[in-house]
Amino acid sequence: MTHLISAAELAREIDDVVVLDVRWALTTAHTSAGRDDYAAGHVPGAFFVDLDTELAAPPGAGGRHPLPDPLVVQAVLRRAGITPTSRVVAYDGQESYAAARAWWVLRWLGIPDVRVLDGGYAAWLAAGLPVSAETPADRDGDVEVRPGEVPALDADGAARLAREGLLLDARAPERYAGETEPIDPVAGHIPGAVNSPTTAWLMPDGTFRRDLAQHWAAVQGGRTGEVGVYCGSGVTAAHHLLALAELGVDAALYPGSWSEWIRDPSRPVATGPQSG
Repeated sequence: MTHLISAAELAREIDDVVVLDVRWALTTAHTSAGRDDYAAGHVPGAFFVDLDTELAAPPGAGGRHPLPDPLVVQAVLRRAGITPTSRVVAYDGQESYAAARAWWVLRWLGIPDVRVLDGGYAAWLAAGLPVSAETPADRDGDVEVRPGEVPALDADGAARLAREGLLLDARAPERYAGETEPIDPVAGHIPGAVNSPTTAWLMPDGTFRRDLAQHWAAVQGGRTGEVGVYCGSGVTAAHHLLALAELGVDAALYPGSWSEWIRDPSRPVATGPQSG
């Protein structure tokens, strides 16, 4: 089963799915940019979901984007009219980073049929499909969330996978190496993690690359065992999980990611480029 949907496919199915607009960017976090973009134009009938406040708990000991309060997400989903049998499609601006976070959170909460619009709103526009500036009226969904339906790693679990399996670091190589850290107070990576930049999984137009299996084989490098993924705060790492799900590969997200890892000064930090 594919976890992605094209703009043309979504246009054909638009009346039979619930569409969530999750536009967001790390550089504009905690601002109204995503909501402003939504107000200017969106896929007709789409409901806006705020990643910072509705798909994550407030920053704290669990990192910059901890797991959300399940009841907060449940209220959002009910507002959008989601029921136990609803089919859901999430999209963001283009690269599907935020949409993948929505995809993962909803699956973690037991929503089984969730797909991501490949290429996001940019793909919808490129296909010449209609847009709307109207906010749909709240609906009366009755979905009940069930946290824990897909695995999530804590810091100890991430450390174990770095030793015994394959722990992927989805950040840019310079952040992984500790050469620069524009967001978090400590630079470097979890010892034993393998760098796999999220951008490398994409085509220039923001859609997933067509040779995912070959790219995964190169990233894997012959390593075997359980797979986990982290990034700075658990957003772009979800994009890896979406790509791997397309390949039928089970992987676990470390939601706290680097921003949680470094909150405990006793946890080790590695620097330098990837070797081997």
